[in-house]
Amino acid sequence: MTYSLDLRKKALQYLDKVGDRKKVAEAFGITLRTLAGWIRRKRENCLAPKPRKCSPSLIDSQRLQSFVREHPDAYLREIAEEFGSTLQAVFYALKRLKISLKKRHPIMRNETRKKERGLSKKSKKSRKKTGSTSMKAGSINI
Repeated sequence: MTYSLDLRKKALQYLDKVGDRKKVAEAFGITLRTLAGWIRRKRENCLAPKPRKCSPSLIDSQRLQSFVREHPDAYLREIAEEFGSTLQAVFYALKRLKISLKKRHPIMRNETRKKERGLSKKSKKSRKKTGSTSMKAGSINI
């Protein structure tokens, strides 16, 4: 979290008055380590917050969106190969664009559909059959 330059100056002025780092940290809701960093930066005459380093995205957003539209069943590894990047880079680029790729393997997808169809039909029949069968006393199944 970046603190404003004004807050930094006020905290350091309060430190000059009080002289106790713990009191300053508690009063301003900062850690001792943050305060120590500000003191060091004040000695170096650069109390202002450092500009954030934003690395440019290696994956073009427009190109990625069009690729996903054309290949909706593509896995992350396939997209990464196409764009010459890592799986993580593709994942975060898709997350940034609010695109989710929830896939199941095609074989598993077909098996799941078959099971779902079969379960809905069989579940009613199996309930009737299992409900009526019971083991008789004295019978042994080996």
